[in-house]
Amino acid sequence: MITILEYTKDRIDDVIKFEQSLRLEENFWGWEIDDAYIKSVKDSFDNPSFNDSISLLAYVESKVVGRIDSTMIKSRFDGSTKAYLDWICVIKSYRHKGVAQALMNELLRRLKERKIDTLIGLTASNEEAKKFYQSIPNSIMRDIGIWIDVK
Repeated sequence: MITILEYTKDRIDDVIKFEQSLRLEENFWGWEIDDAYIKSVKDSFDNPSFNDSISLLAYVESKVVGRIDSTMIKSRFDGSTKAYLDWICVIKSYRHKGVAQALMNELLRRLKERKIDTLIGLTASNEEAKKFYQSIPNSIMRDIGIWIDVK
């Protein structure tokens, strides 16, 4: 049974365990779970600029096995607000069991409640991720993502 809950400050310890579990099964994550990381995450819950973010956790038997994070993008290009899919991840041993779909469905439900009609995201370059994104109803793979480090 998968339970989807909002990521709140009191669930940070659950998320740290999730991050550690991710690294036990696949160790290519690119950031450390150190004091600075934990402080940044804790501080984000007290920072009002994060109020339009949506972060959800997938629990199986009181353990976080998946996570999805998004934020709103406001643009004067067309006066719209869209959502940006920042991250979706499931522990490898829990993949292909409906966890990512449950997270995505709940995120889309919450976005619809907020009258957001477009979710934009970069996709991982591996085939497993591509298959997942292509399986989402009403999704279209287009454009190419770019990451630019601002230094």
